[in-house]
Amino acid sequence: MNLVLGLGLFLAGLLAVKGLLQARDFLETYGAPLKVQEWKGKKDARTLARRNMEFGFNLLQKLAANSPQQNIFFSPLSMSTAFSMLSLGAQNSTLREIKEGFNFKEMPERDMHLGFYYLLHKLNQETQDIKMNLGNALFMDQKLRPQKRFLKLAKTVYDADMVLTNFQDLEGAQREINKYVSQKTHNIINNLVRSIDPGTVMLLANYIYFRARWQYEFDPKQTKEEEFFLDKGKTVKVPMMFRGGMYDMAYDSQLSCTILEMPYRGNITATFVLPDKGKMKQVEQGLQVDIFAKWKSLLSKRVVDVWVPRLHISSTYNMKKLLSRLGISKIFEENGDLTRISSHRSLKVGEAVHKAELKMDEKGMEGAAGSGAQTLPMETPQRLKLNSPFLMMLYENSLPSMIFLARIYDPSGK
Repeated sequence: MNLVLGLGLFLAGLLAVKGLLQARDFLETYGAPLKVQEWKGKKDARTLARRNMEFGFNLLQKLAANSPQQNIFFSPLSMSTAFSMLSLGAQNSTLREIKEGFNFKEMPERDMHLGFYYLLHKLNQETQDIKMNLGNALFMDQKLRPQKRFLKLAKTVYDADMVLTNFQDLEGAQREINKYVSQKTHNIINNLVRSIDPGTVMLLANYIYFRARWQYEFDPKQTKEEEFFLDKGKTVKVPMMFRGGMYDMAYDSQLSCTILEMPYRGNITATFVLPDKGKMKQVEQGLQVDIFAKWKSLLSKRVVDVWVPRLHISSTYNMKKLLSRLGISKIFEENGDLTRISSHRSLKVGEAVHKAELKMDEKGMEGAAGSGAQTLPMETPQRLKLNSPFLMMLYENSLPSMIFLARIYDPSGK
């Protein structure tokens, strides 16, 4: 499976700010995260992961309500990381909106940023079986003169690259930024930035790249074209992968859905949720932060024959519109307060784009070698055929932290 997405935030310079940044050394207040004990970082990361999961479910519900017959795919973690880094430069009501909209309202700033610091170091990993790279970059015009404290925190906490960019040459800046994002996502996310508004002096880009092998891969020879059932009797033809094996499986009678967990090698798990016929809306509305704990109590290992569509879909979201539904608007307005980034001019986010791409195949990761056989007990297998709209969640096991959320309505990508 390849999962890649990028998020770009355009900050355009507007009017000169009256007055200077309040005398407050945020660096001293925050402290040095490298010296914080491991337990403190993990505790904050667990709190953060729980809040981020709730944000993700909330956004999925809003997207599903507005687009009931479309694929949905996004990373709540990527969105939250980008805007949390942006909040380092925000103050007053602008900061409060970001924290409230992303469900960090009651978290002290220091704990929030420390939680992200721990999460980023936990998730960024590369082995033979899994590669995850979640990063941030700041493209800045030389005229911006950003606050040194903002730059230091962005680098220390979010490991953000600092790239000097000439925004007087908008086409050149666009090419440079797109080239950077393309390289970081192994040429999968291209042309993230379609245009740059005149007056832009800074751009924040967040990207996440994920490749992993299924713990037990599908046999491509077993993949056959079958019908996938959409609403109102419509069908599409899709390549349907098949595998028989031992999986954690359960049925949630309250939400009327079947849950199946399919692990990757490493500490990442994909959860598939198949609603009963006509129950997708009920399942979507029932998603809440405690749902994983409930499902964990229901899951048990069983021999299961599993059919999963091979798919390749992409999604692009106008974050400005999405966030306005969550009460985040001031960062897009002239009266927003981003003076912790620069005290010399007023800044606003001119545009925010979230682009995601999902590719799921038999191996999980392209070009991976075959995995070993699995010994199965002698029992009649359960059957789970994902041949109608379903939900998919990808999460890191130990916290747990929600990395991706998807509602697959049409796996053919049409």
